[in-house]
Amino acid sequence: MTPSPQPPRVTLIAKPGCHLCDEARAVIERVTADLGVRWHELSIEDDRALAEQYWEQVPVTLVDGRQHDYWRVDEARLRKALEP
Repeated sequence: MTPSPQPPRVTLIAKPGCHLCDEARAVIERVTADLGVRWHELSIEDDRALAEQYWEQVPVTLVDGRQHDYWRVDEARLRKALEP
């Protein structure tokens, strides 16, 4: 039996056409690739609850389900949060 893959540890909450989201995505892609960590992205346009909660903070980064950053992603801080 093959074990199921680990759930994503990082979530990017973003919206289309957001330049800060593009910058955050690039940092998240780089850090998670270096550390072998899974991540995924959610759009506030697809989820009314996310839109209501995070509209003024997008992009928002969650680590292990908890809010980590908003507007900008600090690469060193994200790496530290993902260390074992």
